[in-house]
Amino acid sequence: MLSKADDYPIHQTPDPIAFSGSDRNFYDRYFFNGYGPDGENFFALALGVYPHLNIMDAAFSFIDGDGKQHILHASKVMHMERLDLQIGPISLEIVEPLQQLRITVDSEEHGVKADLLFRGRMQAQQEPRYNRRSGPRMQMDVTRMTQCGDYEGWIEVAGNKVIVSPESYTGTRDRSWGVRAIGISDPQPAVPVVDPQFYWLWAPLNFDDRFSLFHRNDDAEGIAWSNNAVIGTAGGADNAVEKFEKHRHEIDYRPGSRHINKMRLFYGEQDEVRIDLDVRFNFYMYGIGYMNSEWGHGIYRGELEVAYEVLDFTQLDATSFQFLHVQGFCKAVMTVRDEAPRQGRGILEQAFIGAHKPSGFTELFDHAR
Repeated sequence: MLSKADDYPIHQTPDPIAFSGSDRNFYDRYFFNGYGPDGENFFALALGVYPHLNIMDAAFSFIDGDGKQHILHASKVMHMERLDLQIGPISLEIVEPLQQLRITVDSEEHGVKADLLFRGRMQAQQEPRYNRRSGPRMQMDVTRMTQCGDYEGWIEVAGNKVIVSPESYTGTRDRSWGVRAIGISDPQPAVPVVDPQFYWLWAPLNFDDRFSLFHRNDDAEGIAWSNNAVIGTAGGADNAVEKFEKHRHEIDYRPGSRHINKMRLFYGEQDEVRIDLDVRFNFYMYGIGYMNSEWGHGIYRGELEVAYEVLDFTQLDATSFQFLHVQGFCKAVMTVRDEAPRQGRGILEQAFIGAHKPSGFTELFDHAR
């Protein structure tokens, strides 16, 4: 069960805070994303704590509407002080555990500033435990909670200031902790060595009076080893949540890539709920440390290091490895039997590496046809 303490980076094991333990790859992470009605001014933040590496890092990334993604990286040696959630110009404050958190960014040098208050519009939802081995070695043992919410505040990048109001800006945050690969890769993998394989879908969606959370991890045969599908009523502390044991999905891939154009979700024994997702653009998770060789999670960068870069969407190769992991901003339509369709928005996170039989992927990085 979750408690207020689970919103602080003080975990010792993949279990909620009632338990403790140790592992070199233990981590404790915050993630946020937010966006306007049509995805304009999309932003995301990741902040990670790595107790056994003695490192804390963060990244704030912003899409400005002009085909560019601005990225501010920061990393520090945390000197075993896990509750000091400031890494150079990026900081995080838990205002009200499990309900309100504040993001602050202040880099005069790089022209990136922000002050954003996240407020949950639903109770934080604990997801099923993620547990996966690669041969004899633990690959992932993680607890995660997810929460949809609204934002209030402002963002300033390259001299342009955007006012963020809770009436217009919504998004999702998650908290995860446990064991997964961090820092420099292990120089001696378990034997026999197998080809890398990872298939990940995550779709947190916001509607006016509802939210939907969906995720799925598949093996190479397309069999799910972790999955979840829920719909809840937004607002208040007593929002009702319905979990669907039976669910399925259909995907239209973008030809020549591993990215998705459209996806359809079906919940219930008789497909009582249908959600249509239309991906409008991709946010590159490279910008907050994923698949980033220089600013990957937990990589030692010195006592304190800050850097800034810009991805120009007209110049990058979206099919290259470092840009495989994306969050696609989606327009969503939820259709429940006997109810009028609901319009919503959210993201469809995708990370596909290696084989996946239902998708027709047979090699490490082959593309959809």
